[in-house]
Amino acid sequence: MIKNLINLLFPKICNGCNSFLLTNENLLCSKCRHDLPFTNHYLVKNNETFKKFYGRLPVEHASSVVYFHKKGIVQQLIHNLKYKGAEDVGALLGTLYCSQLKEINSFEEFDVVIPVPLHKKRLKERGYNQVTLFGTTLAAGLSIPYNDSILIRKLYSKTQTKKNLLGRTEINPTLFEAKFSEKEHGKHFLLVDDVITSGATLEACGKALLEIPGTKISIVTIAFSHS
Repeated sequence: MIKNLINLLFPKICNGCNSFLLTNENLLCSKCRHDLPFTNHYLVKNNETFKKFYGRLPVEHASSVVYFHKKGIVQQLIHNLKYKGAEDVGALLGTLYCSQLKEINSFEEFDVVIPVPLHKKRLKERGYNQVTLFGTTLAAGLSIPYNDSILIRKLYSKTQTKKNLLGRTEINPTLFEAKFSEKEHGKHFLLVDDVITSGATLEACGKALLEIPGTKISIVTIAFSHS
């Protein structure tokens, strides 16, 4: 009874369309779940995400879970994830992608999941890294460690959403740094982020990680944007 009263006073809202959720629905309504624009990148090695890094970064695998379209479900999900405290959205999408990633992992053995880091000032402002639960969910599903202390962001900068496409391709190469010891040598890192547009941020992160001897890099993002 108390639960019903709480639901009446504070009804749960769909993170995709803002409609009221039914009792058996969580985070997303059934329609939004059905309409999620999955990329199916995991089925094709030379997919759109993978092609972003041709001639820029040697990656073993790269894929995105869903497509990001302006004014679409995924844009709303990412907005709520980044700015509205809806961290569970990352966990939900991580759970949905785990089975596909296990298929990839049958021939690409990932060792550690690493998130694209926020600068400590940005982390304090937001209160959380929006890719943490996505990354930890993938790590749990693959039974491998999650480590957010190897890769650090040294400089505070504008968010990518406030930059035009040209600005997104101009990432300071010294923006990220890898802090490591000998135990990180020879690892295959799975780098995770929320949205890939130009791929410049992930390229900079990957290059920092490649300073670790024997490193291999793979990349998974929540969403892929064509713009």
